[in-house]
Amino acid sequence: MILVVFILGLIIGSFMNAVIWRMGTGLSVLKGRSVCPHCKHTLRLTDLIPVVSIVLLRGKCRYCSKPISIQYPVVEVATGFIFAFLLWFIGLNILELLVLWILASLLIVIFVYDLKHFIIPDTMVFGSIFLAVVWQVIQGDIISGLISGIGAAAFFFLLFFISKGTWMGFGDVKLALFMGLFLGWPNIIVALFIAFLVGAMVGVALVALKKKGMRSEVPFGPFLLFGSAIAFVLGNTLVDWYYNLLMV
Repeated sequence: MILVVFILGLIIGSFMNAVIWRMGTGLSVLKGRSVCPHCKHTLRLTDLIPVVSIVLLRGKCRYCSKPISIQYPVVEVATGFIFAFLLWFIGLNILELLVLWILASLLIVIFVYDLKHFIIPDTMVFGSIFLAVVWQVIQGDIISGLISGIGAAAFFFLLFFISKGTWMGFGDVKLALFMGLFLGWPNIIVALFIAFLVGAMVGVALVALKKKGMRSEVPFGPFLLFGSAIAFVLGNTLVDWYYNLLMV
C-alpha cells in the first residue's frame, strides 16, 4: 500500500510541477495540454511519466534538447515520499489522510513557488488555511488553533508593519496564520523557532559563501514550511524534551 501511495504521490507531484509553471506564466492550471517550457511543443503522454520520462529522455526535452529543470524530478519524488510517510505516520485514517495529502500538495507549491518567485500565492495559502481549520475540527482542538493562528499572524504582521515589508512580506503573515491554525499551541512555537534558526543559519552561510549580500532578499516561506513540518512530526517530543531539560 505504501508503494501504491508513493506512486500516487509521484503523479500528484507531476501535476504540482505543472501548476507551479502555469501559475508563473499566468496560464490556467486546469486547461490546456502540457508543453515544454522552452520550445512550447506539446508533450506526449510518454513525456509525462513521473521520473521515468526524465530518465529515458536523459534530462533533456525530446523536441528542443534543452535541459529539464531538476525541480521536476525533485518535486515528484518529494511528493511521493511525503504521501507515503503520511500514510505510515497517520495510519489508514482516510479522512485525515485526504486532508493531509491535499494540504501537502498545496504547501509544496507554496514552497517551490516562493523559492522561484519570492511570492506566496494567495490561492494556495487560502486553501491551506481552510484545510487547517478542517484539520483542527477533525482533531477537536479548534480553539487552540484559532488562538495560535491569530497570535502568529499578529506577530508577523507586526514585523511586516515595523519593517515596511523589508523583513517579511504580507504572504508570510498569511502563512503564519495557517501555521498557527494547523499546529496549535505549543507546536507553533516549535515551528517558528526552527524556521528562524534554520533561516538565520542558511542566511549566514549564503553570505559567507558570497552567494548573497547582507541586503539580499531571501524567501522566508520555505523556512516556515520546514519548521511546520518538523513541528507537526516531532513537536510534542521536542516540547517534552525541553520541559524535562528545564526540570533537571
